[in-house]
Amino acid sequence: MGFELRAHTADVAVAASGDTLESVFAAVADGLAAAMCDDVPPPDETSETAGDDSTPEARVSLSVTAENREALLFDYLDELIYLRDVRGELLVDNRVERVERVADERDGAGSDGADGKGAGGDASWTLEASARGVPLAEIDARDVKAVTYSEMRLEAVDGKWEAYVVFDV
Repeated sequence: MGFELRAHTADVAVAASGDTLESVFAAVADGLAAAMCDDVPPPDETSETAGDDSTPEARVSLSVTAENREALLFDYLDELIYLRDVRGELLVDNRVERVERVADERDGAGSDGADGKGAGGDASWTLEASARGVPLAEIDARDVKAVTYSEMRLEAVDGKWEAYVVFDV
């Protein structure tokens, strides 16, 4: 799993790869965080309870639903930007626990057809994730305004997942 920041005219792009959808989603999210901040402090430096093993560092939980995988990636990244603005925290150390396709209830009790689209073809994708929040006041962060669909790619290549996402700065 990994990501690479790439120069893009008036924007910044993240190219990421991973063995699973979960790992590539997390890698793109980590790339977004890296695009906003060069030096993210390690967990023990940002926790108010640093060194206190009795209190685990708080993580922000996210749950996102969309109509397809690409929209799910877009909405997940958009939610990270939204939470940064609302919470005043840069979300880092992203963990995506689950990315899955969920058949619509009208598709016959949620069963998938052989083509993976469900009996009626109606389905949505869901994601469960978490991230560590670093207060923006503690870091030198750049503003990433929005995720875009421009040149967005999410595809399986040689048994791995690859993603390419452009962000408006």
